[in-house]
Amino acid sequence: MDVQSYMHGIGRAARSASRLVARADTSTRNGALHAMADAIDRDRLLLLAANAADVADARARGLEPAMLDRLGLDEAGVRTMAQGLREIAQLSDPIGEISGLAYRPSGIQVGRMRVPLGVIGIIYEARPNVTADAAGLCVKSGNAAILRGGSEAIRCNQAIAERVHEGLRAAGLPETVVQVIETTDRAAVGELVSMTQYVDVIVPRGGKGLIERISNESRIPVIKHLDGICHVFIDDRADIDKAIRIADNAKTQRYGTCNTMETLLVHRDIAARVLPPLAAIYGDKQVELRGCAAARALVPGMLEATEQDWYTEYLAPVLSIRIVDDLDAAIEHINTYGSLHTDAIVTEDYSRARRFLREVDSSSVMVNASTRFADGFEYGLGAEIGISTDKLHARGPVGLEGLTSLKYVVLGDGQIRT
Repeated sequence: MDVQSYMHGIGRAARSASRLVARADTSTRNGALHAMADAIDRDRLLLLAANAADVADARARGLEPAMLDRLGLDEAGVRTMAQGLREIAQLSDPIGEISGLAYRPSGIQVGRMRVPLGVIGIIYEARPNVTADAAGLCVKSGNAAILRGGSEAIRCNQAIAERVHEGLRAAGLPETVVQVIETTDRAAVGELVSMTQYVDVIVPRGGKGLIERISNESRIPVIKHLDGICHVFIDDRADIDKAIRIADNAKTQRYGTCNTMETLLVHRDIAARVLPPLAAIYGDKQVELRGCAAARALVPGMLEATEQDWYTEYLAPVLSIRIVDDLDAAIEHINTYGSLHTDAIVTEDYSRARRFLREVDSSSVMVNASTRFADGFEYGLGAEIGISTDKLHARGPVGLEGLTSLKYVVLGDGQIRT
């Protein structure tokens, strides 16, 4: 295959399709989403079979456990994909919405209209559900999508793409609104991130290595996050039962996700009451604990945490633990070692909760809730295209609004400037 010619053909088709989907009305785009969901539900056994073949190959090749966890699909996962598409269809259509319309002294009205970005390139590893989520969000927001999944999920991604195309055809939209790159040649990624004439934004989803490569090589703006070094701070005014449930869930509900807690911070005055029962729970679940000297004194057998541990996203049953003197020390630790992703405080003190929300500089900041909620589906976005820890354009889980932009619109009645 001539990869360059192939990719430029995909780019031209996407640019043309982006204009068609941008002007399609809401009912047409919603109809496509419902038809996609119906096809995924109908053919769930075929999707599971394709995924099982992908997983078997990946396991035989020695893919790491965190990647295998992201790659696997079960019936609940397929149902969630379909449900996500239906929820996206129920969301308000942002396209064409005009805000801030106001008269100027000249008599003109000036406002801002929400419009699609155009063509979105998504590069992702393992997670086959991204194929459906990305397709749904891009279609709803009036964008065309070029999807490049990892070779480890090629069968399942192509199978999902067939159902996405069925939904587009049913709504009278071209299949080229959503294209899944068929080649596993890595050169396709290099072409995708350089096609400035066709692609408006790149969204990488995967490991740090992939995201760093895309960020360094792309000539197109990138929406990204590098690490998910997420923290839970248990304040001395926390409800202990609540704190234990949250700290357990934030770490053990799933290990291989970017919103999983990697460092637990505990106020010194409550540590003796919280850490031993938590350590017992983690021990039962075979979570390796690495802690500071004060934490190790409370939990026999805990390994010593190094400076590097505070900077590490484990994506595995490993947790670093640090006892801190107060809220100031917790915030300082998070802002020093964190990755601007998701951080939580457990406290019953309203003033401290407010300070934590204001002063922790992350894209999602939580009070009395597990970091595992940092997800577009849980936030009511229907799904997410990814999570951004940047501060420009989009921040946090990126849903419909993050895939749109604003342009100024001016309404006049013959005014001229003097």
